[in-house]
Amino acid sequence: MPNLTAATFAAAERKRRALSPRVTLIVAAACAIVMVWLSENAYRRMTDVIVELQHTHIVRTSINTLVRDLVVAESSQRGFLLTGDSQYLAPYQKAVTGMIGLLKQLDVRTPQAMRESDAMVSFKTLLAQKLGEMSLTLRMREQDRPEVANFVISSNVGLEQMEAFRQQGDALAAQVEALLATKRGELYRLLNVARFGLVVGVLAALLAFVLYVRQARALQQADIRQKQRLEAERDALESQVRERTLRLTELATHLQQAVEDERAHLARELHDELGALLTAAKLDIARLKSRLSGEADDLGTRLDHLNKTLNQVIALKRRIIEDLRPSSLSNLGLVASLEILVREFSERSGIDVQTVLEPVDLDAARELTIFRLVQEALTNIGKYANPTKVTVTLKNYVYHAEVSVVDDGVGFDATHLPQASHGLVGMHHRVEASGGRLDLTSAPGHGTRITGTIPRRQAKAQSALADAMDAATVSAPSYDARKPPLTPPAAGR
Repeated sequence: MPNLTAATFAAAERKRRALSPRVTLIVAAACAIVMVWLSENAYRRMTDVIVELQHTHIVRTSINTLVRDLVVAESSQRGFLLTGDSQYLAPYQKAVTGMIGLLKQLDVRTPQAMRESDAMVSFKTLLAQKLGEMSLTLRMREQDRPEVANFVISSNVGLEQMEAFRQQGDALAAQVEALLATKRGELYRLLNVARFGLVVGVLAALLAFVLYVRQARALQQADIRQKQRLEAERDALESQVRERTLRLTELATHLQQAVEDERAHLARELHDELGALLTAAKLDIARLKSRLSGEADDLGTRLDHLNKTLNQVIALKRRIIEDLRPSSLSNLGLVASLEILVREFSERSGIDVQTVLEPVDLDAARELTIFRLVQEALTNIGKYANPTKVTVTLKNYVYHAEVSVVDDGVGFDATHLPQASHGLVGMHHRVEASGGRLDLTSAPGHGTRITGTIPRRQAKAQSALADAMDAATVSAPSYDARKPPLTPPAAGR
């Protein structure tokens, strides 16, 4: 037997080697997951920074716009105070309305830290004071109190408030610029992190791919070596199977030959010993019967009955001997033995059988093989086929003899033989042991054809074949001579 332990160790080694690419793939997958997480985190952070930058830009623009609108509102206010012309109120109202909207936008867009800073609080406070002061002077002017308006115009309160507001706006703008610079730096840092992560991810993927290719190549080489070992073990197993099959075939052939030899020995013993004893018994009965007086009728009747019984025993003995070892095969030849076998089968089963038999010149073992094949085929036909007619053919060729048994019975599926078909198995082995071939053709409802090809030891001359064909015996159907002779069905059926 091949070394199965070595194969088991080889399989375990192959499994351990397979772990390496698996671990490589796991590490590569973990790295990929980490890189994806880092990239996603950096993307989200960059998105937040960009949004904050946009809001900071909006805050800066809003602050600059507030300063400009406040200047426009103050100019419109002073024009109305000096002239009393209501046309100056339209730019004023528009500027105030814009500043109110910008203040609301500042409350929404300004970052939390800047919204609560002192600069933003002072900026909003100064703006509210200036708007309150302008609103008060306009009311005074509308109520015909020019002294208040003149006081505001002639004094430097408005100038001081605007200067303070501008300074606070500049400080707040500087704070916004600082915040913008911080956000830009953070954005650049995140971009560098994303770029570095991308480079590292590509390098890691490339390294993992190289490792995977190397491990895959090593695994492939290990598989090739394993296949070579398995093929060597398979060849060894096939060699052992062939050797054991040959031994079993030789043993089966030996057992078959031993059975035939034992049958021949038993037939000889029955013929010689039992035959002599039965013949002696019949002679003794004849002597006793000749010495009886005419008055002993009852005893004579009993002796006649005993004589008939002995005749039946002798007939049974002959039939058993013929079944064990057909004496006609060695005394009369193969053709005559087949004719006797077919005739007895037809009489026993009531099935009409036609024979076309050519004389063949084979050794005793091959003639016995043909006889047993026909005998087993007829036995199976009588048990299972339920035919109306059977044809037995024996043909003589240059290098072989061919025997076929054809019936028109129920047939069967030749591709699915039952497990208990020992008769067919025995026929196959007997024919193959003689160096021949057995062909079986059958189908449900189309009968069965069994053909055995038995090679001869030496080629037969053509002239001898012609003489054999001239000497061929053809039996007519026994059921009705007026019916046409039986022709075997086609081989393909």
